[in-house]
Amino acid sequence: MRINYLEGLFFPMVSFIMTLGAVGVWWIGGRQILSGSLTLGVLTAFISYTWQFYEPVGRLSNLSSVLLRATTSAERIFEILDTRPEVHDDPDAIELPPVKGHIKFHNVSFAYNSGETILKNVNLEIKPGQKVGVVGPSGAGKTTLVKLILRFYDVTSGKITIDGYDIRKVKQRSLRRQIGIVLQEPFLFKGSIAENIAYGNPKVPPEKIIEAAKAANIHDFIISLPEAYDTDVGERGHRLSGGEKQRVSIARALLMDPRILILDEATSSVDTETESLIQEALERLMENRTSIIIAHRLSTLRNADKIVVIDHGKIVEEGTHEELLRLGGLYSRLCNMQAALAAIQRR
Repeated sequence: MRINYLEGLFFPMVSFIMTLGAVGVWWIGGRQILSGSLTLGVLTAFISYTWQFYEPVGRLSNLSSVLLRATTSAERIFEILDTRPEVHDDPDAIELPPVKGHIKFHNVSFAYNSGETILKNVNLEIKPGQKVGVVGPSGAGKTTLVKLILRFYDVTSGKITIDGYDIRKVKQRSLRRQIGIVLQEPFLFKGSIAENIAYGNPKVPPEKIIEAAKAANIHDFIISLPEAYDTDVGERGHRLSGGEKQRVSIARALLMDPRILILDEATSSVDTETESLIQEALERLMENRTSIIIAHRLSTLRNADKIVVIDHGKIVEEGTHEELLRLGGLYSRLCNMQAALAAIQRR
């Protein structure tokens, strides 16, 4: 508001003074030309010099606004930089050793600072190498569940263990180094495709990058580009399509070789052909890894070892695809709704 007030007051004032000066030059110069004491050429030169003087003055008038904006922005930036993270390592936190991927939720509840309880008394065991689907209505707490595993937040009560280690007692870096994540909206950094695949593994040899790209079904597309793996993806990967970005992020996860994998709606916003390529790449990625799959399209969970259904922050159903269909509960209703919607779209 202060910036807008100054701009609204200062700039019109400067413009008015400059215009008034120009009118004065024309008026006085015109009178002197008529009286014969000044030639038209001299007046033209004087007007030209006058505008050359006004131009830097006009730029100088912008300086106060620019400085004020810069100061305001700097204050906000330093405020963010000085903010202490809510989740931090304890002084006696230990390094998490290489894990097998045995995850357990022990009576976990979680509420944000607003006080609204998102997860309530969740008890869940995911064994090493299991593929576990997590489904439920929007806002049920699915994404919050995986954020707690990554320790983006700490549980309000209860605990989460990986291979018996309470994740609050291990260093965050050592925890997250062993967890790969593929999101619905993958984040790519400005730089080459190779740099984005190798992000977090800067010393990895080129042949490993190519191997990961092949496994992610993106190699053929990359080598079709004029600059191949050196192609710049642009800010946030805007030069690539959604499916291409997704496969680059899968290649990145493959290169990390994590023991635990989290897939959050990884195929929800792509066409059928691209989904097939991504799904094939994901199957390779999940092989021999503990995998947690949040999926909107329930058909992608048919082969999961276990499906967990969350509603209003609680686990209401748990079992295989066939078991939950026979149960006739929330999962069965969601499947029937999606099947009916797909039938309507095919007409």
